[in-house]
Amino acid sequence: MQHFRHLDADTRERVFFLQPEDIETSDGNDLVATALGATLYIPATRPDLTATVNKRTDEGVRSIVIDLEDAVADHNLEEALANTVRTLNELSGSGSLVFVRARTAAHIRSICAGLNHGAAGLAGFVVPKFTAARGAEFLDEIVAASTTHGTRLFAMPVLESTEVVHRETRDAELVAIRELLGEYRDTVLAVRIGATDMCGTFGIRRDRDLTIYDVRVVSDVISAIVNHLGRYDGSGFVITGPVWEYFADHERMFRPLLRQTPFVDQEAVRFRQQLVSSDLDALLREVALDRANGIQGKTVIHPSHVPAVHALSAVTHEEYHDALDILSSDQGGVQASGYRNKMNELGPHRNWAKQTVVRARAFGVTNEGITFVDLLTALAQQ
Repeated sequence: MQHFRHLDADTRERVFFLQPEDIETSDGNDLVATALGATLYIPATRPDLTATVNKRTDEGVRSIVIDLEDAVADHNLEEALANTVRTLNELSGSGSLVFVRARTAAHIRSICAGLNHGAAGLAGFVVPKFTAARGAEFLDEIVAASTTHGTRLFAMPVLESTEVVHRETRDAELVAIRELLGEYRDTVLAVRIGATDMCGTFGIRRDRDLTIYDVRVVSDVISAIVNHLGRYDGSGFVITGPVWEYFADHERMFRPLLRQTPFVDQEAVRFRQQLVSSDLDALLREVALDRANGIQGKTVIHPSHVPAVHALSAVTHEEYHDALDILSSDQGGVQASGYRNKMNELGPHRNWAKQTVVRARAFGVTNEGITFVDLLTALAQQ
């Protein structure tokens, strides 16, 4: 998969200092997981499922989840399972990674048994409500399916259970999950956060004027997940951001979260108004907070969210050159940024620099003077 390849060549040349790389699933879990970007969930009951997956891929989506869990009513489950198998057989490989969110380990087995030509159209499985107690049966099934089909199928556990949410069980559960996932390190691509189920535990539904980090009981859980599973010492995993669930106009209670200046500078004031009216200003704010909290990518449920996530995922010219400066020396100490606006600490900022270079491979590096507004505007015009 390769990000932004649906942009025309002239636009790519204008926007990017370094083009995004073509990522293969064999390129290492951290790179592949970072390259997931905005992961679009699609209900498995859609009658036009194959056409929808192909259409979204053409529009720039690079990771898709066919959802057999919360998006499917119990009485539609068998139909959804059959539709999933039919779609995977029809896809047989595309420009995006396609996963299935399965309810049970038995569903993983039955889906893989129905594939006609191996697992060419399937990248792996998303495991909902993952716990240390029940996670191994899912992971074992995915490993077995990989062996059967002679391919590598990934697992992406979703942390959203009460064992993780409730404070009295949280740390013990996360320690147990960390140990379990460590045993399946080659199989586990990324850890996903299920914030909607977490909110449901407390009868909360986040307002569209707020980010998930304003919901303190959930932000506390996210902090603990990153602490246990996002460590940059070889024991951690890429952690992806929780879903943004709004996409329609509404009456605003609070001021928009997008400053006007970047849009005025780029003569895109009307475009900013469109983003605000579609609640994408809050999404952009939440993506920025995801990144600040050590989280990459995001779960999304509407195609309009994808360009926003990807535009903020591209590495800026300034970030990239700061990262190169930091990585160019192993002596420690501090030095002024080449942009003459900050100090780069060669020790503490080293892991950040490594992660930035990985993100640059996946999403490219923008030209000097190009902002996320330029990239987002280009994506919106496609």
